[in-house]
Amino acid sequence: MSAGPVQAAYEALIAHARQTQALASAAGVLGWDQETMMPRDAAPQRAAALAAREAVIHARHASAEVGGWLATIEAQPDALGPEAAAQARLVARAHARAVRVPARLASELARVTSLAQGHWAAARAADDVPAFLPWLEQVIALRREEAGHLARPGQEAYDALLELYEPGATAEGLEAMFAALRPRLVALRDRALGADRQPARLVGNFGTEGQMRLARLIAGTFGYDWSRGRLDLAVHPFSSGSGADVRITTRVDEADPFNCLYSTLHEVGHATYEQAVAPHLALTPAGQGASMGVHESQSRLYENQLGRSAAFSGWLHGRMEAEFGPLDMDAEAFFGTVNRLEEGFIRTEADEVQYNLHVALRFGLERDLIAGRLAPADLEEAWNAAFQRDFGRRPPRPALGMLQDVHWSVGLFGYFPTYTLGNVYAGLLHRALRADLPDLDADLSRGVPGPALDWLRTRLQCHGSLLEPAALIAQATGTEETGTPDPGPLLAYLEAKFAAIYGL
Repeated sequence: MSAGPVQAAYEALIAHARQTQALASAAGVLGWDQETMMPRDAAPQRAAALAAREAVIHARHASAEVGGWLATIEAQPDALGPEAAAQARLVARAHARAVRVPARLASELARVTSLAQGHWAAARAADDVPAFLPWLEQVIALRREEAGHLARPGQEAYDALLELYEPGATAEGLEAMFAALRPRLVALRDRALGADRQPARLVGNFGTEGQMRLARLIAGTFGYDWSRGRLDLAVHPFSSGSGADVRITTRVDEADPFNCLYSTLHEVGHATYEQAVAPHLALTPAGQGASMGVHESQSRLYENQLGRSAAFSGWLHGRMEAEFGPLDMDAEAFFGTVNRLEEGFIRTEADEVQYNLHVALRFGLERDLIAGRLAPADLEEAWNAAFQRDFGRRPPRPALGMLQDVHWSVGLFGYFPTYTLGNVYAGLLHRALRADLPDLDADLSRGVPGPALDWLRTRLQCHGSLLEPAALIAQATGTEETGTPDPGPLLAYLEAKFAAIYGL
């Protein structure tokens, strides 16, 4: 077979894939609207629209034409260059999944999760677990059914869902990663909370308009392209979109400006990753982030290693005083306050030391839910008992416990551990970044993260999904590709940083 038929098959495949990605992009705007502007009573109609959209996209992925083009390409695998081969690999993965999952199930998942999200939001506001449980039961049943179709012989059902967010990851590997992290994080937390030196809390009233002005300033400082994005308010901050339309949201608490500012910076990490993918990859299978773990590596690196550094927090201290008036602390004390450990209940508000303990708790619970070892009706007590075990106290109400996260209502089982994978990846990237940029702190102290952002764009972000996650991180950091990433650099960074803050 000559390269001609292979090239023709690839061109037809990628044209089809571009149209499919365009439809998915439109669905992303519907999801953004549902979280920010959609009228409350529009939920059933929106659910029907999303279900119809999912049916069309599923049919396109599962198309016999796609299978034929892939068969032609796979008959002569060396006929395509590396980039085209990567695109074909991604299409083949989506095709294989779609063929195994019935169209009815894909459409029903889209419909039920759209409705469940609204019921979760209402239940969270009312601290009403029983109101949410019927919806959670439906979502779990559908995800179990999906996992049954996707799992390979002998594969754990949870792993089949995990692959949707982090190709190559396994629950067994994640268990080992959390086992390596947990004892050193717990020890560091206990030493810090018991230290004589304790950073002060930030006290005051910080108006919404001032917080949003600062949020916009920080977003622009970290490279967010406003001509291709916008910032809105939402209950749960998120980023959506890719290429020329990447939107972010934040939330405001007038007693806690860090919630808004660092949530914004976190979402900017996601958004600028999508904005930095090479333009010629737009609306192709490779035209978005490589995985959720790699995505989280960007958002957590922006938020923490860069945004909560002594250098950048010193710059932020000046901007805070310019916006809100004098603070009752100098820049050095402000650095401690920005990084203060708190005995809170909310994952998204957790400090760097305790954040991954929150994720580990969720990983264990959702793995048990999918395996059937934990019934949804028993989730609240299981959550509270696990929180008591890991944090020494029980949540006083469901909104601070099992109802705090949106993820399970929208069916994102397998997503939570990618947050910690992202932190571990960020540790590796941060070590390499500092080795290559000795003037990084001087830049950050002037509010100029540009060199670090350029390093990330060229080393990682521009490649989109052309490489598998582990290979992309290894290439970006100049390290060997391994099955489970090394948490050592993250732990070393945390121990050094918090030892300095708390005088350990």
